[in-house]
Amino acid sequence: MKFSENWLRELVDVQADRDQLAHALTMAGLEVEELTPLGEGLGGVVVAEIIGAEKHPEADRLQVCRVDAGEGKPLQIVCGAPNARVGIKVPLATVGASLPGGIQIKAARLRGVESFGMLCSAKELGVDNDASGLMELPSDAPVGMMLVDYLGLPDASIELKLTPNRPDCLGLYGLAHDVAALFGSRVKTGEQAAARVTGDARRAIRLEAGKDAPRYLGRIVEGIDPAARTPLWLAERLRRAGLRPISAVVDITNYVMLELGQPMHAFDNDRLEGDVVVRHARAGETLKLLDGSEATLDAGFVLIADDKKALAVAGVMGGFDSRVTDATRNIFLESAHFAPAAIMGRARKLGLHTDASHRFERGVDPELPRRALERATELLLAIAGGKAGPVLDAENLADLPRPATVTLRRARLRRVLGVEVADAEVARIFTALGMQVEPQADGWRIIAPSSRFDIEREEDLVEEVARIFGYDNIPTATPAGALALAAEPEARIGELALREQLAARGYHEAVNLSFVSAELLSRWGFAGQGVPLANPLSADLAVMRPSLLPGLVEALRHNRARQQERVRLFEVARVFAEGNPPAETPTLAIAACGSARAEQWGEPSRALDFFDLKGDLDVLLAWGGEAHRWAVHADGLPAWLHPGRGARVSRDGETMGWLGALHPQLAKALDLGPDVHVLEMALEPLLTRRLPKAQPVARFPSVRRDIAIEVPEDVAWSRIGEVVRGSLGGALKELRLFDRYSGKGIEAGRKSLAMGLILQDASRTLTDEDADRCVRQTLAALEQTCKAKLRG
Repeated sequence: MKFSENWLRELVDVQADRDQLAHALTMAGLEVEELTPLGEGLGGVVVAEIIGAEKHPEADRLQVCRVDAGEGKPLQIVCGAPNARVGIKVPLATVGASLPGGIQIKAARLRGVESFGMLCSAKELGVDNDASGLMELPSDAPVGMMLVDYLGLPDASIELKLTPNRPDCLGLYGLAHDVAALFGSRVKTGEQAAARVTGDARRAIRLEAGKDAPRYLGRIVEGIDPAARTPLWLAERLRRAGLRPISAVVDITNYVMLELGQPMHAFDNDRLEGDVVVRHARAGETLKLLDGSEATLDAGFVLIADDKKALAVAGVMGGFDSRVTDATRNIFLESAHFAPAAIMGRARKLGLHTDASHRFERGVDPELPRRALERATELLLAIAGGKAGPVLDAENLADLPRPATVTLRRARLRRVLGVEVADAEVARIFTALGMQVEPQADGWRIIAPSSRFDIEREEDLVEEVARIFGYDNIPTATPAGALALAAEPEARIGELALREQLAARGYHEAVNLSFVSAELLSRWGFAGQGVPLANPLSADLAVMRPSLLPGLVEALRHNRARQQERVRLFEVARVFAEGNPPAETPTLAIAACGSARAEQWGEPSRALDFFDLKGDLDVLLAWGGEAHRWAVHADGLPAWLHPGRGARVSRDGETMGWLGALHPQLAKALDLGPDVHVLEMALEPLLTRRLPKAQPVARFPSVRRDIAIEVPEDVAWSRIGEVVRGSLGGALKELRLFDRYSGKGIEAGRKSLAMGLILQDASRTLTDEDADRCVRQTLAALEQTCKAKLRG
């Protein structure tokens, strides 16, 4: 919200300087984001008229102007502005004046021609950013008058960073109530007088959008002067609020929006056919908007239409074909109330953000439309003339929001704030904020104004008292109380410890947004699996992620595109699945590429591969003390994994995640190389830990037997390990795979695996016969289940 300081001071008496006003607003929760002084130090600048202009004899782009500054004798001034011409009135900085930026005006000789002053642009004066040419003043500007007096300077442009719960402050009158409460004054407001009705033009209004559009008012004004110019005072207020003056009709609607907070729109009445209809758009319906873009709509949009065509997207932007032009003489003024939920997100869906949508999606006072319509009519008749018809209205009273009634207890106020606030001060604060106050034995009964959508419960009233009474006036007290420390369960590894373990292994933690684009998910094969957002920030952030990997790999790609060849990232976060509410699953994801080791001299460099990533996973699994419950499998791989360099990870036979290289087609689509390896696992099983249990050191030695077997190529080592452990039970302390071979001497389709069986008994020393029996049991079990045979 941007506005003129002088305009605000006209609406409410403020016994404070500019800095005090800005500080008070910020401390009351209305943060002053930017304060730009305007027109300071312009004491030597006057209104002047160019009465003669000739080409400079020594420069093609300069003119020698004769200027009337109200001193009787014209001044000679050399000017290079492209719009300098006879008859226009412009600001003149006279000799001796000082302009913003430290420019001192002196008599000078430019290319051999004397110049006694400087004709100025708005930027040079510090009143606007327009530096395209001289600042042209209205033709009735009095020559010789000080510019600061003519423009109402000095002033300041103040921009507030409002929170979404304060849409009432998106209008000067709403803001004025807060200022009045802060400084103990009153808002200078009265009843808006009804405009004089001198015409009888009418148009029926039909409401067909239900609760999305419960109130719609209109008025036809005929015979306006299309050439009428916006008066200087109104144009300057718009300019200082960050809006560019366009035409009298448009400027008036913008002015009323800034003054009252009610967005309005004007249609060319001659282009409307039949009734005005407020309805929902039809699927696929299109409308050309004021900015020239083509909007494709669906049933979620509310439309303003006539009997034959769409006219405007309600609460967002008007249509191109029904716009007011320089030839428009008859207009239809619109002032309506739309439910915030009906407007929320609609502008973003069209790639827009307008002043109207910014207000309507936060909530506009449902009682404002009539007042705004009368105010706009008053200004329009005064500036452009015409005959105003009667107010045309349609409303569904049952669907209009009603002001909240909330009780504030005196004891509750004192307990929350920690300070006693006098009853008279509480009543003054609420009254100044436009609320109705009814004293009660234990507090107050407050009826909020219709503009305050944020007043719903007692805590909201406590906040109002606190921010107006002043947070600086509330004493600071340190809270006291015993804090109970939660015991960390021994059977669970902490998430922080997991993060530290991964960081120790050379990974960097990434934090990505929970939202991704549907197009990116489609590339990964997750189409239709995400949870779509009803009100996304943008099309690129429209779906809640079903997997961490798309976002994490995008972060990897971003780093790699910036000369980072070795990237190792992990993320611990939640993924989402459809449900009511959506299911959330804590997940760990890893993405890595580049060399297996950081650059060093101790060993040859090699690329990261599947087994490096699996080694990191094995460390995490061993940390839980139950690595034997985990296994990897070559089947059941998702489409985004390389079919020959990926694995499914299971725990007690249940799939917990996947790891391996990205599928070549996906890597190519993402503009990545073939060396990107990823892992994604459910987090909770990884954090489960077997309780530590002390055991005595073995008294008897272990026995090792090495065997080499041939098995079919498709038999996984994890399956062989399960069979060996199952056949030997507690006698097997450790199983080690130390060789794998296939080729000459081995049948096609088979492989040779050499393993070491570490055998031990806690009650006695195993004999050779015991060890040999264990080998025979192992071979028998492998032969039966894995088609294995002992290699000779």
